[in-house]
Amino acid sequence: MPRRHRKDPSQDARPLGGGLFDQRVESASDGDWIVRRIPAAQATKTYRCPGCDHEIRPGVAHVVVWSAEEHGTVEDRRHWHPACWSARSRRGPTPKRR
Repeated sequence: MPRRHRKDPSQDARPLGGGLFDQRVESASDGDWIVRRIPAAQATKTYRCPGCDHEIRPGVAHVVVWSAEEHGTVEDRRHWHPACWSARSRRGPTPKRR
């Protein structure tokens, strides 16, 4: 079976030192972002993904993202499904549920 061509992740992501989780800096057209992977075993709360506006349930692996250019607070972090984070540049914002 042929292999899919994959982009070299070292071009866009720089790992950050130390820490409990896999954390890196990603550069994109919308700025530099710190991206931290949260394993399923460590996901203990429910969050709403800003990419699809669906819930991220406890026990589901996801990513936490915040701007690398600003010194934000915990409130500035956003929890995303990994696929939604990867596709954010290819689609528009999702309307919020009421």
